[in-house]
Amino acid sequence: MKDFKDIEYNPKSYWETMNEEEKKKVMEFSKDYIDFMNAGKTEREVVEHIVDIVKNVGYEDFDEIIKQGKKLVPGQKIYSVSNEKALILAVIGESGPEKGFSMIGSHVDAPRLDFKPLPLYEDSSFALAKTHYYGGIKKYQWVAIPLAMHGVVVKNDGTKVRIRIGDKEDDPVFTISDLLPHLSQEQLKKEASNFIPGENLNVFLGSMPLKMDEDSKETNLIKKNILRYLYDNYGIREMDFATAEIEVVPAFKAKDVGLDLSLVGAYAQDDRICAYTSLRAILEIEKSEKTCICYFSDKEEIGSVGITGARSNHFETFIYELCYALTNDSNPLIARRALKASKMLSADVTAGFDPTFPEVSDKTNATYLGKGVSIAKYTGARGKSGASDANPEFVAEFTSILNKENIPWQIGEMGKIDLGGGGTIAQYMADIGIEVLDCGPGVLSMHSPFEITSKADIYGCYKAYKCFYENI
Repeated sequence: MKDFKDIEYNPKSYWETMNEEEKKKVMEFSKDYIDFMNAGKTEREVVEHIVDIVKNVGYEDFDEIIKQGKKLVPGQKIYSVSNEKALILAVIGESGPEKGFSMIGSHVDAPRLDFKPLPLYEDSSFALAKTHYYGGIKKYQWVAIPLAMHGVVVKNDGTKVRIRIGDKEDDPVFTISDLLPHLSQEQLKKEASNFIPGENLNVFLGSMPLKMDEDSKETNLIKKNILRYLYDNYGIREMDFATAEIEVVPAFKAKDVGLDLSLVGAYAQDDRICAYTSLRAILEIEKSEKTCICYFSDKEEIGSVGITGARSNHFETFIYELCYALTNDSNPLIARRALKASKMLSADVTAGFDPTFPEVSDKTNATYLGKGVSIAKYTGARGKSGASDANPEFVAEFTSILNKENIPWQIGEMGKIDLGGGGTIAQYMADIGIEVLDCGPGVLSMHSPFEITSKADIYGCYKAYKCFYENI
């Protein structure tokens, strides 16, 4: 009879399996990851940064290729951008679309605060900005911390003005006030979800009034002073906020966490950790039997809606155009059959087991930081609502390859059944006929301004994604 270690599911710490050389690789990889996280804090900035990276290594704009009527050849690398907030990369394979494609899909949006269309107002010696939170946040986590302002203002003449204030060492930061403990007795009696109402997430912009003549009857001079600053430095008028996309994000940087430097703390690791690791994986693909595709979607945190979300036709249209460019045949069945023959990893994070809050997890079906990438056969809420529920044949195919390549992995669920749950883009990819499986690292403090991940899992995630491209 085999030793029990061979027949019992018992994933070990990835760190225990590493030699010193591999640990060094993990640390170097995580350093680059931290740099990536600090380079962009909005979906626009992340997409722009990725495009800069891939253009430098030979990726070509697919839209331009289509316009010029050029034929795609094996090994060619292409990209397609949707509205500056979603992106698809591909490395053309040796086989045609009838063999299907190997795909990995993540998302680059993250929970945050957005400026309202008319955000600026003055009250009691302060100029403030009203916000509307985006995605599932704990509102109390966003008060009394340093915040930065990122985004774009599109003026009536079409000019785009980029805003990024709060990240540089000499930049000012912004904040949202909270009540002092001395006056919080009534506030603290409320449920945590309600003691900071959404309408109280107002960002402090300044307190200095615009200097006017003594006999001036002008009012709202503090707000006017902020408007004067914005006009002098950016050419922005108040009406321009109606055509702006200004996001309020944490001002602090991604950092090493822990005395042993084994963890990473950063805003928006859900899901840019998967965006980065899948990017690194496809950048190492030069030749492949099947075409490899890497999809970076937007709007996942609010249901994958909108023109840049996974429920839009951006991804599907790309597949149709890709099939036409590969075959010179516009028969839609070619794309449909290609999707049916394709396999995809829905690259998204899952809830890591937190020893401070063990009551929310089923320990035997939890994901543990540092034990490798996590496979989730299904996500969704309660009765698997909003899940794609992967087929066991695909799960077995992928995990057998991970085992063969000695890449640590674990399998689990997002907490106890009746406590909630969460979804990914998997269900929308399954809707168009793709075999799909959720796969990504565990995260602590998910959706907070400072999420925690394991460097071992970051590196293991990259290895798993690369293995998928090379073998599926």
